[in-house]
Amino acid sequence: MKVLNYRILLRKEAEGGYTVIVPSLSGCVTYGDSIEEAIEMAKEAIELYLESLKEHDEEIPTEERTLEYTLTVEAYA
Repeated sequence: MKVLNYRILLRKEAEGGYTVIVPSLSGCVTYGDSIEEAIEMAKEAIELYLESLKEHDEEIPTEERTLEYTLTVEAYA
């Protein structure tokens, strides 16, 4: 078994709780009422996503060649 690392993004929702997005796994999104629950839900979602890819003989994406950069822009709202 191989150990893989995935970056997750947590977004605080206006109605409460956190939406979690896994950028490297298209469509892998989940939710938790707290940060801790959101992280646990993300782990489960990632595991199920990877399991589905394996069952369908699809390539497992990794973040080995992924660069991360935060870009700041001015916008008029």
